[in-house]
Amino acid sequence: MHRVARLLGVIVALGLMVAACADDESLDGMSITVLTHDSFVISEEALAAFTAQTGISVSIQTLGDTGTMVSETILTAGNPLGDVMFGIDNTFLQRGLDADLFEAYESTNLGGVRAGLDLDPEHRVTPIDFGDVCVNYWIDAVPHGIPTSLKDLTDPANAGQLVVESPETSSPGLAFLLATIAATPDWEQYWTDLVENGVSVTSGWEEAYYGEFVAGGGDRSMVVSYASSPAAEVFFAVEPMDAPPTGVLLDSCFRQIEFAGVLAGAQNTAGAGAFIDFLLTPTFQEEIPLSMFVFPALEAAKLPQEFLDHAQLADSPHLLDPAEIEANRDTWVDRWVEIVLR
Repeated sequence: MHRVARLLGVIVALGLMVAACADDESLDGMSITVLTHDSFVISEEALAAFTAQTGISVSIQTLGDTGTMVSETILTAGNPLGDVMFGIDNTFLQRGLDADLFEAYESTNLGGVRAGLDLDPEHRVTPIDFGDVCVNYWIDAVPHGIPTSLKDLTDPANAGQLVVESPETSSPGLAFLLATIAATPDWEQYWTDLVENGVSVTSGWEEAYYGEFVAGGGDRSMVVSYASSPAAEVFFAVEPMDAPPTGVLLDSCFRQIEFAGVLAGAQNTAGAGAFIDFLLTPTFQEEIPLSMFVFPALEAAKLPQEFLDHAQLADSPHLLDPAEIEANRDTWVDRWVEIVLR
């Protein structure tokens, strides 16, 4: 999902604020702990609204990136560190389900979720947001015309133009690898072609987008980012702009879906369910675009003007079944390392 570096200070501050709320003796004593990844953002106003509605205070515990969060939670399966997990996505979903991390809970607001996002018929997890990981390009810097297909990235005319994140260490890097596996008949040859065309690899999104990509002063005109990145360029622009400087290669997109679930063995399962219900209300859903730069799962949620004007979604994003991802992810990543980093 869009990990804008300038949000990190906000995340830290909110984490401290939310933890303090849990100690407020004016509340009725009920509380929940939410386990999540480092890029989760929720406003003070939204948390206050939840507490006012339910009497439940919330503390947030971050556990690193999505893969780390899932791995650490598996170590305490059945006796979890919290009541709710937010942020497990379809690239790690099956690992969490296979480890019995969640107990079934069908949200009262699930009926309002967009079609195609609810991947677990047993309702162990609930879709909260989604977004597309895609190649972005700097419109005025692409050397030989706007790319329209994944194949274009291997064209010698675009040699030395693409920077990607490693799937070993980066969520968008893994998503892009999965896109190439889903989209190309021979993904190993495709990556061999990218290597021969001078692809560059960084450890994470920030190093790619604000390092080697033109946006950060680099010399590469294409980067693996998000379909919402053009909206972020407009939103965070120092000087107002009518149109973003970046575009999206929609043929390259892999759809990420983030879920929340009640953790099996939680101390407050009723409170955990109430929080999941709250995550599917307009109060939280309409914060998602400009806080985490992904799309709300609730179909009726209103989008901000920046998203209406500049964020894009692929009509036919690349997808893989979570079970297939779980069965092959480590093998795929190991093989990618052999091809790209040898």
